[in-house]
Amino acid sequence: MLVVSDDPLARTGLALLLADRDGLAVSGQAGVDDDWPEPDAPGAPHVVVWDLGLGPQSGIPFLREAADPAGPSILAVVADEEDAQEALAAGARGVLPRTADGERLAAAVRAVAQGLVILDESFATLLLRDAPAPPEELAEPLTPRELEVLQLLSQGLPNKRIAQRLAISEHTVKFHVNAILGKLSVQSRSEAIVHAVRMGLVVL
Repeated sequence: MLVVSDDPLARTGLALLLADRDGLAVSGQAGVDDDWPEPDAPGAPHVVVWDLGLGPQSGIPFLREAADPAGPSILAVVADEEDAQEALAAGARGVLPRTADGERLAAAVRAVAQGLVILDESFATLLLRDAPAPPEELAEPLTPRELEVLQLLSQGLPNKRIAQRLAISEHTVKFHVNAILGKLSVQSRSEAIVHAVRMGLVVL
């Protein structure tokens, strides 16, 4: 995994918390605007643990740009619920508070690596319960095929695997994903999954 932060002390601290955990290896550390290995390059990380600091605004544009379905999954470490919401909207696959210990961090990294969406319990109230609920019925309902794609998205599958499961092209999957994001009025796959769970469209 790659540890990312603009704060060298935060990077070092996260790397130490995750060192020597079963099945995990820290492959490197980077600042938010440093170059990362290409997804198919030898030694490319499967997960990025990204500390957004006490104010995520400066890092969010970089996170949004880095959040690529073909790239590593991003676990964001944030200060509070608002920052967690920003990170999910930008494409993070999971959010943890900066107070999380090494055991919780390691568990979240393993889960994100398996394609799961991770919400720390301290953020769940705002993100899944108290936040304004989306309308019970969408202005334009999802088609049966879009619901199939959405369910596979919630399982953490990339476009290529979804295409294989449904026997359609990756281009068609991308078209369906874009349609889903538009109908749910969200900007990222992670945010779409959160909204879909709250609306009862998928079950994690």
